[in-house]
Amino acid sequence: MRETGALPPEGRLSREGGLPRVMLRAKVVTVRGRVQRVGYRRYVLDAAQEEGVAGYVRNQPDGSVLIFAQGEGGQLSSFLERIRSPPPPALVKEVQERRARPSKSKAFRVMSKGLAEEIQEGFGAMQAEFRDYRSEFRDYRSEFRDYRGEFRGFASRTDGSFATMNQKYGEISEKLSAIMAQLADQLQSMRADAKETSMTLNESLKLLKEAVERLPKQN
Repeated sequence: MRETGALPPEGRLSREGGLPRVMLRAKVVTVRGRVQRVGYRRYVLDAAQEEGVAGYVRNQPDGSVLIFAQGEGGQLSSFLERIRSPPPPALVKEVQERRARPSKSKAFRVMSKGLAEEIQEGFGAMQAEFRDYRSEFRDYRSEFRDYRGEFRGFASRTDGSFATMNQKYGEISEKLSAIMAQLADQLQSMRADAKETSMTLNESLKLLKEAVERLPKQN
C-alpha cells in the first residue's frame, strides 16, 4: 500500500533494496573562519565519507565554505559536530545551519572551479602548515635558550664542584704523604734499632762464650 501525505520540508523517506524506510535529513551549512586554502574541504570530505553522509562542499567568494549534507539523523548529527572542530591550521569561528530538502545524491564530493583552485588550495594549506611549524620552531628555539642558560648554570656549578674536589683531594694527598713519610722514618728507625740490638746480642754471646772457655775443665 502506498503511503500518502506530505513529508516535512527537512526530511524524506528512503527505501533501497527492500530495506526498511529511513528518514533522510538534510542541512545547508555555512562555515566561516580560516577555512579556505587550509585543507578544510578535504577534511569535510573525509568526515562525510566516514559518517556515510552524501552531499557536497565548496568555497564561497566571501571566504566562507558552503556545505550541503544529507543522511540519517545520527549520521548527520555526528558529521555536523565533526566539521566544527577541524585539525590545524583550519579554524572554524562561525557555523550557520538551515534545513533543506534531501536530494538524490548518493555520495559526497568536493566542488571546485577547476584545477587552478585545487592547486591554490594545496599551496595555501602547505603555507598555513608551514606558518604553524615556524611558530612551533620559535617556541622550541625559546625553550632551547632556556636550556642553554640552565646548562651554563650547571656548568658553572660543576666547575665550582670540581675546584672544591681538587682542593679537598690536594689536602688529603698532602696528609697521606705526611703519614707515609712518618711510617718510612719509623720503619728506618726500627731497622736501625734492630741492627743495633742484633750487634749487642752478638757481642753478649761472644763474651759469654769466652767466659765459658775460661772456666776450669773437670777431669
